[in-house]
Amino acid sequence: MHQRKSVITNRYSNNVSTVLLYVLSCISMVYQVDASIHEYHNDSFSRLANSYFFHGGSEGLYASKIILDANNEDKPLNGKSFIRFDSITFRRTKESAEKEEEMQQKSGLVEAIIVEVKDRGKLGGAYLNSDAICCTPHLSKDGSCKLGEVIIRQDPDDPNGPIRIKTFFQGKNEEATMVRHTVEINSTGMYYLYFVFCDTGLMGMQISGRTVWRNPEGYLPGKMTPLMTFFGFLSLAYLLLGLVWFIRFGLYWKDVLHLHYQITAVIGLGMCEMALWYFEYANFNSTGSRPMGITLWAVTFSAVKKTVSRLLLLVVSMGYGVVRPTIGGATTKVLLLGVTYFVFAEALGLFEHLGNINDFTGKTRIVLVLPVSVMDSCFIVWIFSSLSQTLEKLQIRKGLAKFALYQKFTNSLAITVLISFAWIGYELYFNAADELSEHWQRTWIIPAFWTLLAYILLVVICILWAPSHNPTRYSHTEDTGFDLEEDAITLTGTGIMVAGDPAIKLERKERRVSSPLEPRVFGLGDEIEENKRE
Repeated sequence: MHQRKSVITNRYSNNVSTVLLYVLSCISMVYQVDASIHEYHNDSFSRLANSYFFHGGSEGLYASKIILDANNEDKPLNGKSFIRFDSITFRRTKESAEKEEEMQQKSGLVEAIIVEVKDRGKLGGAYLNSDAICCTPHLSKDGSCKLGEVIIRQDPDDPNGPIRIKTFFQGKNEEATMVRHTVEINSTGMYYLYFVFCDTGLMGMQISGRTVWRNPEGYLPGKMTPLMTFFGFLSLAYLLLGLVWFIRFGLYWKDVLHLHYQITAVIGLGMCEMALWYFEYANFNSTGSRPMGITLWAVTFSAVKKTVSRLLLLVVSMGYGVVRPTIGGATTKVLLLGVTYFVFAEALGLFEHLGNINDFTGKTRIVLVLPVSVMDSCFIVWIFSSLSQTLEKLQIRKGLAKFALYQKFTNSLAITVLISFAWIGYELYFNAADELSEHWQRTWIIPAFWTLLAYILLVVICILWAPSHNPTRYSHTEDTGFDLEEDAITLTGTGIMVAGDPAIKLERKERRVSSPLEPRVFGLGDEIEENKRE
């Protein structure tokens, strides 16, 4: 019976502690800073249960690595993972300080609590069947906790459990400075830092200073560390694609189409984007804060590349350069959609990579995400609608080679869209199931997937529309009747031999032997040819 009661108590403790830590995380999102150096500028504390807390940051940290010098094996070099407290100052109100006794040496306790997600059940009074975070007179009677302190269940067998660092005000001083302290991390996990006080007399207190979080390989947050390697490899992949494309472009530069210049621009933008992201992450890893200049350029190149890529897919779907020489009256609409998409994509990129989360509310992020999502949907609908019309035109004109080309392109695009929707479903599931970032080591895969998918689609386009010695096979022709298929036509002197249907052969031959002075503007030549046949 006692064992069953213990199991029920442990389950209750874990559930309540999970809710407690999740509530702390949600409330404290406005204080998170997306950098390994978390700075605090006279920030205020929030109330939860019977405590007042400030969220100092949360990051995935890898355990320290011991790297020994070859000459002196006892001398550790790099490879340490830690959280360091630099110049942390607590400032209470003047009224709060005046209430203290003149001769009192210590007053107003403030605690820095470092807790790993897996140890969330040890924080707060859940294991004592209480919703309290700070110890109460009732709970302190049996010695379970100390009055005025945060309730922490210490495990003698786990020295890496929740860490408590205490700071007191001295006498009537309005400021208390935390002793410079470095906490070494010896267990890989997601760590949360909270500054907490239980004394209601400290209401209105503010915090300033900073904490420095470091992984064994540098200051890059653990969930972002694999991205630096990913961008490095993708930079090489873009470089290889660009090298192959530019060689082929140079070999057939006399026969390239306008479409090839747009593909070249997308490849160039991709090369610059990946290189900038790699250097941005490398700089972040070495300094602990994001370099605003490089980040700004990386975000801008990323927004430009996304916009140009979508416009390229759209104009290709419309048959530009293959079925029609221009996109006609749709030019204004296409440019307007492209400019609007760039503006919102740039704003969203700046928000995610430059702005601290406390600079924006959740509603602001939704305002930026929704327009980008809506415009992406508009691009998808417009692209597939245009593809349907292009395929229909090619089928009517019996342009077999072009029709086969666009069928391959449509199938590739359809597969890409299906994979995208499946991944969005997985992403929603992942975020919903990982509210406390327990699976932070796999978080990098989500942004990396979209970047890799865009690269693969670009490779497919490069293969389908690769420059060749005879681009007229897939380029737009002035023939207003059926498209002339390269495989079905042989030019011999001034005559034409056409394989296929005799009626079509005769009609094409009549058109080819017509006078070179015959008008061919705005379909006038077709009308004259038709009158001749009549």
